[in-house]
This record gives sequence, C-alpha cells and structure tokens, in this order.
Amino acid sequence: MSVSTAFEKARADGRAALVGYLPAGFPSVEGSIEAMRAMVDAGCDIIEVGLPYSDPVMDGPTIQAAVQQALDQGTRVSDVLRVVEAVAATGAPTLVMTAWNPVERLGIERFAQALVDAGGAGLITPDITPDEAGEWTAAADARDLDKVFLVAPSSTPERLQLTVDASRGFVYATAVMGVTGARETTSELAAPLVERTKAATDLPVGVGLGISNGAQAAEIAGFADAVIVGSAFVRTLQHDADLRGLSALTADLAEGVRGA
Repeated sequence: MSVSTAFEKARADGRAALVGYLPAGFPSVEGSIEAMRAMVDAGCDIIEVGLPYSDPVMDGPTIQAAVQQALDQGTRVSDVLRVVEAVAATGAPTLVMTAWNPVERLGIERFAQALVDAGGAGLITPDITPDEAGEWTAAADARDLDKVFLVAPSSTPERLQLTVDASRGFVYATAVMGVTGARETTSELAAPLVERTKAATDLPVGVGLGISNGAQAAEIAGFADAVIVGSAFVRTLQHDADLRGLSALTADLAEGVRGA
C-alpha cells in the first residue's frame, strides 16, 4: 500500500501522520514483527522497517546498538522482507529504510521486485541522492514504489528542488544536523526547513530526528505532515521486552499528532 493512502486518511482527520521506525531483527526477527504490529495497533500510520547494515549512515548510538544486535543474530535481507510482509499485512504502509549498499549488492531490480512481492510501499534512502539514483528511480517507477529522499537544513535551493522533484510518497526533512537520537527539545531548524520544502512541492513533508514524546510530536505536527520517530521506540524496546512501554509511547505520540 502506498503511503499516500495514510496521508489522505490523516488529512481527512485534520492531523499529521505518525511514522514509526524499528530495525528488522531487533530484538529478534519475530520480536520486531510483534513490536511493529503493536505500534500499528497503538496508532502508527506508517512503519519504517530498518535494514540492518554494518556501516551506519545517520544512526545514533541507540539505533546502532539495536542494529548491531540484529546483525549479530544473523538478520539478512530475506528476514527484512519477511518483516515487511508481516507488517504490511496489517494494512499500514510499510517502507524499508536502508543504506544503499545492500540494495546494490542484491541487485536493484531484484530488490525492487522483492519489495513489491512482500507488499512494501517503497524505500527511504538516506545516503543516495536523486542524481545518483537513476537505476532505483527507474525500478521504482516501473513498480509504483515510493521513493523517499532526504532534505536537510543545509540543502541549497537547487538541491532541495531536485530532491523533492525526484521523491514520491513524501519528503523526509531531517530537522537536526547530525546523527539520530531522541532529544529533550525539537530543533529550531525544523519549521523553516518544512516551510522551504512545502514551497517547492505538493508532497507531504515528514520531520524526523529527535522526537521522543507526545508534546514534541504535537509541536512538529503543528507545521509538518508527518512526525517520524525512531530512537525513542528503539530505546523503549531495549528496556521493555513485553511491549507495554512501546504501546504506551506510541499512544502518547499518536495523541500528540492528533492534538496538535
């Protein structure tokens, strides 16, 4: 299912969408499926499934530790696709967030088709820019897969326009310069970046990096189309294996985007 479906529903409800991230294979393959299903049940509109990779692109220490645990347990691309299939079966649009190397290593066409076969919505690709992504763009366009590229506060007007023109589904605005991680306050760079991005595209704009509670989610939802949360979910799952904490955090964040 395309993420546009989730954005249309959120828009009809007069709110931002809540996007939740966890790495596949953390705390185990089955455990990650159960956790992501719990996140959907508690209010996540869209799920990002992280593909564990040994060379982190923008992961902070919390996600790095979870990814390393998944890698140590032997999580493979086939396991990631199994997670995608299980989560997509809930009806929530399910994206894979991945470094580019594993996609290239498997084969771009092969990866794209496997993602379609699993019911995935598309890819978030933080370390490849649209001008380097010609093969992926062609493979995605042939299969109606979403292509989520990133913009940052440092993006020039020309780079920002190139990025949004190449994107489909939504545009990922990284509101904090640096690596991921839950923060006490959201970035003052977020609102201006969203404003610039919205001036360049009609696509929804999601904000990620640093959101850890419902109050922060409400703040971001006041000007963005999606609130993207990763490290806070990972950290909660690291300390609470029975999923009650994860469900409670999701509910708090979901209440935040609805109350903005």
